[in-house]
Amino acid sequence: MERQKRVAAIHDISCFGKCSLTVALPMLSAAGLETCCIPTAVLSTHTGGFSGYTYRDLTGDILPVANHWKSLNLQFDAVYTGFLGSEEQTEIIWRVIDEIATEDTLIMVDPVMGDDGVLYPVFSSSFPAAMKKLCNRADVIVPNMTEAFLLLDEPYRHGPYTETEINDILDRLADICPGQIVLTGVHFDENSLGAATLDRKTGKKEFVLRDRVDGFYHGTGDVYAATLLSALMRGFSLHDAAATAADYTVLSIVTTKKMDKDLRYGVNFEQNLPTLMRMLGRNEG
Repeated sequence: MERQKRVAAIHDISCFGKCSLTVALPMLSAAGLETCCIPTAVLSTHTGGFSGYTYRDLTGDILPVANHWKSLNLQFDAVYTGFLGSEEQTEIIWRVIDEIATEDTLIMVDPVMGDDGVLYPVFSSSFPAAMKKLCNRADVIVPNMTEAFLLLDEPYRHGPYTETEINDILDRLADICPGQIVLTGVHFDENSLGAATLDRKTGKKEFVLRDRVDGFYHGTGDVYAATLLSALMRGFSLHDAAATAADYTVLSIVTTKKMDKDLRYGVNFEQNLPTLMRMLGRNEG
């Protein structure tokens, strides 16, 4: 029997709304990965479309958890970071990586900062520079287009984009991150949407595009990133992992659209988890 791989997921917990840890934990577990978590904050709901939500900062708890794990000599195959609530937290994650990661640990950073050209209001204008430093430590980064421009310290440009523009962004992101790059939210027309990848192992740039589904669905970035990491942990190439992530994200969106539910409540990724297991080669009868 193959050894079970272990992932440390470092995100916030939004108690309602399907994002961050409430997406990462079930999805990575469905992929067969032992998933451990370090919550960065606890919110009553996610911040997209809800007002009056509660917010409990857990900055002071992050490093003690990592220190305890180190004392237990726990080994991790991947460290996966998502929403970090402050510049201080990005600096603490450096220390967490030092505590629990080895040379063989995959460090994946989803530089959660904004969407649709706008920095999330919980962040100061100096936060992207702090996230940029963390990306410098990563083996894989998964920015959306908004986050890519924030990392590059450039004004946001709405798409559609050209292949030349996207290739140029990938090249400049490569100056920030020494590892693999998956850029989401890429589109060359209004009918498709997907990702661009830069595989530093091969030097290849590739595109993964799917038909666009109308609407804005909360949590899709987390669904995409969790699927991507799951596939990478199961030995998929960067391109194949990005393609699998795109397919499962679209499936989750289509399922949600058919339900005609309040889109603030988050994307329905749960219903198709058996399909995800098959996509990842985990159809075990």
